[in-house]
Amino acid sequence: VQLQASGGGLVKAGDSRGLSCAASGRVFSDYAMGWFRQAPGKEREFVASISWKGDSTYYADSVKGRFTISRDNARNTVYLQMNSLKPEDTAVYYCAREKLLLGYGSRDPDRYNYWGQGTLVTVSS
Repeated sequence: VQLQASGGGLVKAGDSRGLSCAASGRVFSDYAMGWFRQAPGKEREFVASISWKGDSTYYADSVKGRFTISRDNARNTVYLQMNSLKPEDTAVYYCAREKLLLGYGSRDPDRYNYWGQGTLVTVSS
């Protein structure tokens, strides 16, 4: 399984940005997907996740109401739409595939076994 994240870049506070994560390899649609981020000097943290069916989504409190996770199983792609970006959203964003078949999308990064390479989002004030 390979995950390729894209869409990062430099944006201003208040702007929007969309990230994509394309999956190849084994069946994508049977697994929950998540987005995590890691800011400089900080640990990796949960951002959002989506169940294998796409009918359940979960968000970190810090992004709830601003970010939206979605998936297109026909395109083997998961998305993260980020609105009203803040400087504290600056981080490398990673997509990941959950280990558990037909899972709901855990907040625990240890429950994910495939990770993309990360895409940097920088939000200037």
